[in-house]
Formats: sequence, C-alpha cells, structure tokens
Amino acid sequence: MRVGKLTITVLFAAAAFAVIAVPVPPAGAEPIHEHMDHRHGHERAYVDHGVVVETLPHDAVVVHHGPNQYWFHGGVWYRPDHGHYVVIAPPIGVFVPVLPPFYTTLMLGGVAYYYANDAYYVWRAQEHQYEVVDPPQNVESATVTPPPAQNVFVYPNKGQTAEQQAKDRYDCHRWAVDQTGFDPTTATGDAESSSKRADYQRATSACLEARDYTVR
Repeated sequence: MRVGKLTITVLFAAAAFAVIAVPVPPAGAEPIHEHMDHRHGHERAYVDHGVVVETLPHDAVVVHHGPNQYWFHGGVWYRPDHGHYVVIAPPIGVFVPVLPPFYTTLMLGGVAYYYANDAYYVWRAQEHQYEVVDPPQNVESATVTPPPAQNVFVYPNKGQTAEQQAKDRYDCHRWAVDQTGFDPTTATGDAESSSKRADYQRATSACLEARDYTVR
C-alpha cells in the first residue's frame, strides 16, 4: 500500500558506481557492525539494522514521510533517536529520486524491481521517483541483471577519500545526464537507450578523468 509522497530536501551521491561511505563512530565507541548482503547475488556490505551512530554522512538525503523524518545515504536508512541516529529498514511507500549505489535489477512479470540492502524499489513515472515496496511475490524466480555501470572501474589518482569519490561520481553522473539527456537509472533496454548509454558513459568518463580519476 502506498503512503503519501515525500519531500526531498537534499541531493545525494548515488551514481550506479558510487562508493558507500559509513559514518565514523566517535572515539571510544563500539565499531560499526556490518553485514554482507548476499541476496540475489548482490554481494555488498551494509551497516546492520539497529546500529546507533552519532553523526550522519554530510550529504545524506533528508526524507519527510508523513509526520516522520528519515535520512538516506548509500542504501542505508536512518531515523533520529534521542540525539543519535539508528540504522533501520526503509518504510514501505517512501520515495527517493535516485537508486542506491550498486543496485541489482530484478525483472518479474514485466516489472523492474531494484534491490539493495534488503529493500526493493520500483520506478513511479508519475512521481518521477522510486518507491520502496514490499518484496514481490515469487521474487526468487525473477531474472537478475546487474547494472551496466558496474562494469566501469574508477581509480582515484590522488588518494581521494571515499566520501570525495562519491561526491565526484554523483556530480559527473548528473553532468552526463544533463549533457546527453540519458539517465541509466530510468532507461529502458531499447536500441535508442543503448546508443544514448554509450554517450552517457563517455561523458561520465570524461568528467571523472578531468577530476583526476582513471576510468577503465
């Protein structure tokens, strides 16, 4: 069941090949606990649900969903809790403008589901955003397709931090979308999209190389 449309107040770094940045716990605190998400062959590490952090990534998205407020960054969701932030599963019905990094695509009954960190997202054209939905029925029979951009490898030449890499990659993603009119997170698989995808990838590579990255 869909709940009301949210308001996005901050953009976030979510190009398909972005690096997930984890908030650093304060001195003396317990280390962040992570798990490897193996479902659907996703094979990515995320912070465990229930972990409490003192601070959020500076470019986290602020999400208003009904009377509640959440934050989203790198496929990880947070809610406020007495001056701290708790890692949670996203509420069903919440909307976000861009998919998490390293999403896995699942095709089932002609519908594309995008999966990351135990959450499923579906593109809603009317809202021009992605909605968090319940796991689809018979999901294990879905056709699994990794995002094409996962075949792109980006190497920082000047020791850029993971945080800086995520920002640079998202900035270049948005620049390439503006230049080519093609967004790989919303594209179909037709011939025209395949042609535009190549233009998008060239534009993204040029932008990243200008920021001292090697793209292969």
